[in-house]
Amino acid sequence: MAHSTLLPGVDSTQTQPTWQSVAGMIDHTLLKPEATQVQVIHLCEEAVAYNFACAFVHQTWAALAVSIVRGSGVKVGVPAGFPQGASLTSVKRFEAEEALRIGVSEVDMVLNIGALKSGDRNLVQSDISGVAQVVHDNGGILKVILETSLLTLDEKLVACQLAVAAGADFVKTSTGFAGGGATVDDIALMRGVVGERLGVKASGGVRIAADALAMIQAGANRIGTSAGVAIVRDLGAPLITEPVHVSGY
Repeated sequence: MAHSTLLPGVDSTQTQPTWQSVAGMIDHTLLKPEATQVQVIHLCEEAVAYNFACAFVHQTWAALAVSIVRGSGVKVGVPAGFPQGASLTSVKRFEAEEALRIGVSEVDMVLNIGALKSGDRNLVQSDISGVAQVVHDNGGILKVILETSLLTLDEKLVACQLAVAAGADFVKTSTGFAGGGATVDDIALMRGVVGERLGVKASGGVRIAADALAMIQAGANRIGTSAGVAIVRDLGAPLITEPVHVSGY
C-alpha cells in the first residue's frame, strides 16, 4: 500500500503560498554527471538552511548527503533506473535497497518507457511494484518518473493508472534528461488520474517562482528543481549565506 503523500502545513489551494510552504514541497536537486563533492555539500547545506523537503543527489553522494542533513528533518532522495528506465527490475531494486540501507528516504525510479510504449502493461506494473516493495519494506517513499515528454496522452493515463495499481507513492513528470519537462497540463492530467491516492511531482524546467506556483495550482505537491533557492527567494525567503553544519560531517 502506498504511503501518505500529503505534506503537513501545505495547502495547494492557496492563491499565494508562503515561501516556507513552497520550500516544504521542493526536492532540491543536483543530478548533473559532473557534479562535485563541494557542490553536493553546498546543495545539502542549502536544503537544510531553507528546510526543503529533500536533498536529491546521485547514489554515489547519498552517504555524504545523509551525513549532512541528519537531524534537520530534511530527507535525502536518489534516482533508480536513471535516466532511461531500461534497467532490469532486479537492478532497480538493488539500487533502491542499497540507498535505503545507508539512510536515504526517497527513491525516484524511471518506469520502463519502452515496455509502456510496447503495450506491455504487466511488465511496467511489475517493475514498479517490485521496487515499491523494497522501498516500503525499508520505510521509504517511491516516486515513479513517467518521462511525459516521450509519451502520448493515452500512455500518460496508463502510466498513472499502473503506478497507482503497483503501490507507488508519487507520479513524477520527468528526469530532465530527455528534453521537455513539467507542464501545467500534464500535472493537471496526472492529478486527475491519481486523485488523492498518490502525490504528483513536477520536475523538469521549473526554475522560477511563477512556474512552481502554477504547478502547485495544477495539483503538484512536490517540485523537483535545481533552482530551489531562487524560487523561495523570489517568494520572500531571506538570503542565507552562512553554511549550516548539522551533524559534523
